[in-house]
Amino acid sequence: MKQTINEIQDEVIEEFLDVEDWMDKYQMLIDLGNEQEPLDEKYKTESNLIDGCQSRVWLQADLVDGVIHFQAESDALIVKGIVALLIRVLSDHTPDEILGADLYFIEKIGLKEHLSPTRSNGLLAMIKQVRMYALAFKAKMA
Repeated sequence: MKQTINEIQDEVIEEFLDVEDWMDKYQMLIDLGNEQEPLDEKYKTESNLIDGCQSRVWLQADLVDGVIHFQAESDALIVKGIVALLIRVLSDHTPDEILGADLYFIEKIGLKEHLSPTRSNGLLAMIKQVRMYALAFKAKMA
């Protein structure tokens, strides 16, 4: 059975709570970003670029069997890790699950207070984009 969004968030929180030093947490984010499969060049389009991010972030969403599969990439290492986390938590869930999700892991792992204002805005822009996709796919399914 697939994990719920909250179960995945709890897993992420646990992994980050094991690490105390913020330099090490940044390294975890960079590693996460590097482990992520690169986004196919055909998805690196203007329409997939997220507005509001200082670095370039592409987000591709596909509806497959009623769940949304996300793929993303960024040209900035830490941002790539942040978007990898977001995708890990939200990908392969239904539009309703995504729209109903309370993304508490961001605050719990301390991301909110350790990101620069521009990165925080970027993160909010990514979440907004993910929710827009969920709304669009929900409308298509109706």
